[in-house]
Amino acid sequence: MTPSAGASSQAGGASSQLLNLPNDHAPLPDGRLLRIAFSPCPNDTFVFHAWVHGLLPDAPPVAVTFADVDVTNTAAERGEFDVVKVSYAALPWLLDRYALLPTGGALGRGCGPLVLTAGRRDLRGAVVGVPGERTTAYLLFRMWARGRGVADIRVLPYAEIMPAVRDGRIDAGLVIHEARFTYPAYGLECLADLGEWWESTTGLPIPLGAIVARRELDVARITDVVRASVRYARAHPSASADFVAQHAQEMDPAVQARHIALYVNDFTVELGEGGYAAVRDLLARAADAGLVPAVPDQLLMPLI
Repeated sequence: MTPSAGASSQAGGASSQLLNLPNDHAPLPDGRLLRIAFSPCPNDTFVFHAWVHGLLPDAPPVAVTFADVDVTNTAAERGEFDVVKVSYAALPWLLDRYALLPTGGALGRGCGPLVLTAGRRDLRGAVVGVPGERTTAYLLFRMWARGRGVADIRVLPYAEIMPAVRDGRIDAGLVIHEARFTYPAYGLECLADLGEWWESTTGLPIPLGAIVARRELDVARITDVVRASVRYARAHPSASADFVAQHAQEMDPAVQARHIALYVNDFTVELGEGGYAAVRDLLARAADAGLVPAVPDQLLMPLI
Protein backbone atom coordinates (compact mmCIF):
# COMPACT_ATOMS: atom_id res chain seq x y z
CA MET A 1 0.00 0.00 0.00
CA THR A 2 1.69 3.14 -1.25
CA PRO A 3 0.16 6.59 -0.70
CA SER A 4 -1.50 7.91 -3.82
CA ALA A 5 0.31 10.27 -6.14
CA GLY A 6 0.09 13.86 -5.05
CA ALA A 7 -0.28 13.02 -1.38
CA SER A 8 1.95 15.30 0.62
CA SER A 9 4.27 13.96 3.28
CA GLN A 10 4.34 17.47 4.75
CA ALA A 11 1.01 17.02 6.48
CA GLY A 12 0.28 19.69 9.02
CA GLY A 13 2.66 22.61 8.69
CA ALA A 14 5.39 23.37 11.18
CA SER A 15 5.69 26.54 13.20
CA SER A 16 8.79 27.83 14.96
CA GLN A 17 8.86 29.60 18.28
CA LEU A 18 11.92 31.03 20.01
CA LEU A 19 11.60 31.05 23.77
CA ASN A 20 13.44 33.49 26.02
CA LEU A 21 15.37 31.54 28.62
CA PRO A 22 17.56 32.69 31.53
CA ASN A 23 20.98 34.02 30.55
CA ASP A 24 22.81 31.54 32.79
CA HIS A 25 21.87 28.66 30.49
CA ALA A 26 24.88 27.87 28.32
CA PRO A 27 24.33 27.50 24.55
CA LEU A 28 26.09 24.94 22.40
CA PRO A 29 29.87 25.32 21.99
CA ASP A 30 29.39 27.18 18.71
CA GLY A 31 27.13 29.68 20.47
CA ARG A 32 23.86 28.71 18.83
CA LEU A 33 20.64 27.50 20.38
CA LEU A 34 19.81 23.82 20.34
CA ARG A 35 17.16 23.23 17.67
CA ILE A 36 14.44 20.93 18.99
CA ALA A 37 11.16 19.86 17.43
CA PHE A 38 8.14 18.02 18.76
CA SER A 39 4.42 17.84 18.15
CA PRO A 40 1.84 20.17 19.74
CA CYS A 41 0.14 17.12 21.27
CA PRO A 42 -0.38 17.23 25.04
CA ASN A 43 2.08 14.47 25.86
CA ASP A 44 4.93 16.24 24.05
CA THR A 45 4.25 19.71 25.41
CA PHE A 46 3.87 18.18 28.87
CA VAL A 47 7.21 16.36 28.57
CA PHE A 48 9.21 19.30 27.20
CA HIS A 49 7.60 22.13 29.17
CA ALA A 50 10.26 22.32 31.90
CA TRP A 51 13.15 22.33 29.45
CA VAL A 52 11.81 24.91 27.02
CA HIS A 53 10.77 27.23 29.86
CA GLY A 54 14.17 27.25 31.52
CA LEU A 55 13.15 25.35 34.64
CA LEU A 56 16.06 22.88 34.57
CA PRO A 57 19.52 23.84 35.87
CA ASP A 58 22.28 23.72 33.24
CA ALA A 59 19.95 22.77 30.40
CA PRO A 60 20.95 24.35 27.07
CA PRO A 61 18.62 27.01 25.64
CA VAL A 62 16.50 25.94 22.72
CA ALA A 63 14.81 27.11 19.55
CA VAL A 64 11.53 25.19 19.42
CA THR A 65 9.57 24.02 16.38
CA PHE A 66 6.09 22.55 16.77
CA ALA A 67 5.00 20.20 13.97
CA ASP A 68 2.98 17.07 13.29
CA VAL A 69 5.06 13.91 13.45
CA ASP A 70 5.00 13.38 9.69
CA VAL A 71 6.74 16.74 9.34
CA THR A 72 9.31 15.98 12.03
CA ASN A 73 10.02 12.58 10.48
CA THR A 74 10.85 14.05 7.09
CA ALA A 75 12.71 17.02 8.60
CA ALA A 76 14.86 14.63 10.63
CA GLU A 77 15.74 12.75 7.44
CA ARG A 78 17.17 16.04 6.20
CA GLY A 79 19.00 16.59 9.50
CA GLU A 80 17.19 19.84 10.24
CA PHE A 81 17.00 19.50 14.04
CA ASP A 82 19.36 18.65 16.89
CA VAL A 83 16.76 16.92 19.07
CA VAL A 84 13.47 15.78 17.58
CA LYS A 85 10.41 13.66 18.31
CA VAL A 86 9.95 11.11 15.53
CA SER A 87 8.08 7.89 14.89
CA TYR A 88 9.79 4.66 15.85
CA ALA A 89 8.91 3.51 12.35
CA ALA A 90 11.16 6.24 10.92
CA LEU A 91 14.27 5.09 12.80
CA PRO A 92 15.68 2.93 9.97
CA TRP A 93 16.19 6.11 7.93
CA LEU A 94 17.55 8.19 10.83
CA LEU A 95 19.90 6.18 13.02
CA ASP A 96 22.99 6.85 10.93
CA ARG A 97 22.68 10.51 11.93
CA TYR A 98 20.67 10.41 15.16
CA ALA A 99 20.92 8.43 18.39
CA LEU A 100 17.79 7.00 20.00
CA LEU A 101 17.35 8.44 23.50
CA PRO A 102 16.15 6.06 26.24
CA THR A 103 13.73 8.67 27.58
CA GLY A 104 11.02 11.12 26.55
CA GLY A 105 9.16 8.96 24.05
CA ALA A 106 5.68 7.48 23.78
CA LEU A 107 5.41 3.74 24.32
CA GLY A 108 2.88 1.76 26.30
CA ARG A 109 -0.18 -0.43 26.37
CA GLY A 110 -3.72 0.44 25.37
CA CYS A 111 -2.49 3.45 23.39
CA GLY A 112 -2.31 2.23 19.82
CA PRO A 113 -3.65 3.75 16.59
CA LEU A 114 -7.29 3.21 15.63
CA VAL A 115 -8.86 2.48 12.25
CA LEU A 116 -12.09 4.48 12.11
CA THR A 117 -15.04 4.33 9.73
CA ALA A 118 -18.51 5.83 9.51
CA GLY A 119 -20.04 2.37 9.88
CA ARG A 120 -18.18 0.40 7.25
CA ARG A 121 -17.26 -3.13 8.42
CA ASP A 122 -14.34 -3.93 6.10
CA LEU A 123 -11.74 -2.15 3.99
CA ARG A 124 -12.16 -3.92 0.65
CA GLY A 125 -11.94 -1.22 -2.02
CA ALA A 126 -11.55 1.48 0.65
CA VAL A 127 -9.65 4.75 0.50
CA VAL A 128 -7.89 5.20 3.84
CA GLY A 129 -6.49 8.44 5.24
CA VAL A 130 -3.26 8.17 7.23
CA PRO A 131 -1.19 10.73 9.18
CA GLY A 132 2.12 10.06 7.43
CA GLU A 133 4.04 7.53 5.37
CA ARG A 134 6.69 6.81 8.00
CA THR A 135 4.59 7.00 11.11
CA THR A 136 4.40 4.00 13.41
CA ALA A 137 0.64 4.10 12.95
CA TYR A 138 0.96 3.56 9.20
CA LEU A 139 3.60 0.86 9.63
CA LEU A 140 1.30 -1.06 11.97
CA PHE A 141 -1.58 -0.52 9.56
CA ARG A 142 0.43 -1.95 6.66
CA MET A 143 1.27 -5.02 8.73
CA TRP A 144 -2.34 -5.49 9.86
CA ALA A 145 -4.08 -4.63 6.57
CA ARG A 146 -2.30 -7.06 4.26
CA GLY A 147 -4.88 -9.01 2.32
CA ARG A 148 -7.77 -6.75 3.36
CA GLY A 149 -8.21 -5.21 -0.09
CA VAL A 150 -7.43 -1.55 0.64
CA ALA A 151 -7.69 0.39 -2.63
CA ASP A 152 -5.79 3.60 -1.91
CA ILE A 153 -3.92 5.45 0.83
CA ARG A 154 -4.03 9.22 1.24
CA VAL A 155 -1.72 11.17 3.53
CA LEU A 156 -3.70 13.89 5.28
CA PRO A 157 -2.93 16.41 8.02
CA TYR A 158 -3.75 14.67 11.27
CA ALA A 159 -6.52 17.11 12.19
CA GLU A 160 -8.32 16.49 8.87
CA ILE A 161 -8.64 12.72 9.06
CA MET A 162 -11.76 12.35 11.22
CA PRO A 163 -13.68 15.13 9.43
CA ALA A 164 -12.78 13.52 6.10
CA VAL A 165 -14.21 10.16 7.22
CA ARG A 166 -17.31 11.81 8.66
CA ASP A 167 -17.93 13.78 5.47
CA GLY A 168 -17.42 10.78 3.17
CA ARG A 169 -14.28 12.08 1.47
CA ILE A 170 -12.45 8.91 2.51
CA ASP A 171 -13.77 5.53 3.61
CA ALA A 172 -11.63 5.05 6.70
CA GLY A 173 -9.05 6.91 8.73
CA LEU A 174 -6.03 5.90 10.75
CA VAL A 175 -5.86 8.09 13.85
CA ILE A 176 -3.57 8.60 16.81
CA HIS A 177 -3.32 10.80 19.88
CA GLU A 178 -6.46 12.34 21.38
CA ALA A 179 -8.67 11.02 18.56
CA ARG A 180 -8.84 7.85 20.66
CA PHE A 181 -11.05 9.83 23.05
CA THR A 182 -12.96 12.09 20.67
CA TYR A 183 -13.93 10.02 17.61
CA PRO A 184 -17.49 9.24 18.85
CA ALA A 185 -18.26 12.96 18.64
CA TYR A 186 -17.68 12.70 14.88
CA GLY A 187 -20.16 9.84 14.58
CA LEU A 188 -17.38 7.37 13.81
CA GLU A 189 -16.82 3.77 14.84
CA CYS A 190 -13.63 1.88 15.61
CA LEU A 191 -13.08 -0.88 13.06
CA ALA A 192 -9.76 -1.97 14.57
CA ASP A 193 -7.53 -1.05 17.49
CA LEU A 194 -4.02 -1.66 16.18
CA GLY A 195 -2.57 -1.40 19.66
CA GLU A 196 -4.71 -4.30 20.81
CA TRP A 197 -3.74 -6.21 17.68
CA TRP A 198 -0.03 -5.58 18.30
CA GLU A 199 -0.20 -6.51 21.98
CA SER A 200 -2.16 -9.70 21.33
CA THR A 201 0.25 -10.67 18.54
CA THR A 202 3.52 -9.93 20.34
CA GLY A 203 2.74 -9.55 24.04
CA LEU A 204 4.80 -6.35 23.96
CA PRO A 205 3.95 -2.69 24.52
CA ILE A 206 3.50 -0.58 21.42
CA PRO A 207 6.34 1.78 20.44
CA LEU A 208 4.90 4.97 18.96
CA GLY A 209 7.15 8.02 19.21
CA ALA A 210 10.85 8.36 20.04
CA ILE A 211 13.20 11.18 20.94
CA VAL A 212 16.43 11.27 18.95
CA ALA A 213 19.49 13.53 19.11
CA ARG A 214 22.26 14.14 16.62
CA ARG A 215 25.13 11.77 17.29
CA GLU A 216 27.84 14.46 17.25
CA LEU A 217 26.23 16.25 20.22
CA ASP A 218 26.65 15.43 23.90
CA VAL A 219 23.96 12.76 23.81
CA ALA A 220 24.44 11.81 27.46
CA ARG A 221 23.83 15.39 28.56
CA ILE A 222 20.78 15.74 26.34
CA THR A 223 19.42 12.46 27.68
CA ASP A 224 19.79 13.74 31.24
CA VAL A 225 17.98 16.97 30.34
CA VAL A 226 15.07 15.20 28.64
CA ARG A 227 14.71 12.76 31.53
CA ALA A 228 14.80 15.64 34.02
CA SER A 229 12.09 17.42 32.03
CA VAL A 230 9.91 14.30 32.12
CA ARG A 231 10.41 13.92 35.85
CA TYR A 232 9.66 17.59 36.48
CA ALA A 233 6.45 17.29 34.46
CA ARG A 234 5.26 14.27 36.42
CA ALA A 235 6.18 15.85 39.76
CA HIS A 236 4.47 19.16 38.88
CA PRO A 237 1.61 18.19 36.54
CA SER A 238 -0.22 21.51 36.82
CA ALA A 239 2.84 23.59 35.91
CA SER A 240 2.50 22.85 32.20
CA ALA A 241 -1.29 23.18 31.97
CA ASP A 242 -1.32 26.54 30.17
CA PHE A 243 1.45 25.50 27.77
CA VAL A 244 -0.34 22.24 26.97
CA ALA A 245 -3.67 24.00 26.41
CA GLN A 246 -2.06 26.67 24.22
CA HIS A 247 -0.94 24.09 21.67
CA ALA A 248 -3.47 21.25 21.97
CA GLN A 249 -5.78 20.54 19.04
CA GLU A 250 -8.39 19.24 21.48
CA MET A 251 -9.23 22.04 23.91
CA ASP A 252 -11.17 20.04 26.49
CA PRO A 253 -8.90 19.93 29.59
CA ALA A 254 -10.29 16.53 30.54
CA VAL A 255 -9.26 15.09 27.17
CA GLN A 256 -5.82 16.67 27.50
CA ALA A 257 -5.42 15.07 30.93
CA ARG A 258 -6.48 11.63 29.65
CA HIS A 259 -4.08 11.99 26.75
CA ILE A 260 -1.16 12.76 29.06
CA ALA A 261 -2.06 9.97 31.48
CA LEU A 262 -2.09 7.45 28.63
CA TYR A 263 1.01 8.46 26.70
CA VAL A 264 3.31 9.68 29.50
CA ASN A 265 4.22 6.70 31.66
CA ASP A 266 7.18 4.84 33.11
CA PHE A 267 8.45 4.07 29.60
CA THR A 268 8.63 7.82 29.02
CA VAL A 269 11.00 8.17 31.96
CA GLU A 270 13.11 5.18 30.95
CA LEU A 271 12.64 2.98 27.91
CA GLY A 272 14.15 0.04 29.75
CA GLU A 273 14.56 -3.57 28.71
CA GLY A 274 10.88 -4.04 27.88
CA GLY A 275 10.80 -0.90 25.79
CA TYR A 276 13.88 -1.82 23.79
CA ALA A 277 12.46 -5.30 23.22
CA ALA A 278 9.30 -3.77 21.76
CA VAL A 279 11.27 -1.46 19.47
CA ARG A 280 13.50 -4.27 18.24
CA ASP A 281 10.51 -6.51 17.59
CA LEU A 282 8.60 -3.85 15.68
CA LEU A 283 11.52 -3.02 13.41
CA ALA A 284 12.51 -6.67 12.93
CA ARG A 285 8.97 -7.70 11.94
CA ALA A 286 8.71 -4.74 9.58
CA ALA A 287 12.09 -5.53 8.01
CA ASP A 288 11.17 -9.20 7.59
CA ALA A 289 8.02 -8.05 5.77
CA GLY A 290 10.07 -5.81 3.48
CA LEU A 291 8.49 -2.64 4.84
CA VAL A 292 11.61 -0.97 6.29
CA PRO A 293 15.37 -1.43 5.96
CA ALA A 294 16.95 -3.71 8.56
CA VAL A 295 18.49 -1.88 11.52
CA PRO A 296 21.75 -3.13 13.09
CA ASP A 297 21.05 -3.75 16.76
CA GLN A 298 23.96 -1.60 17.90
CA LEU A 299 22.36 1.49 16.35
CA LEU A 300 19.44 1.17 18.76
CA MET A 301 21.69 1.24 21.81
CA PRO A 302 21.92 4.52 23.78
CA LEU A 303 25.16 6.50 23.49
CA ILE A 304 25.53 6.88 27.27
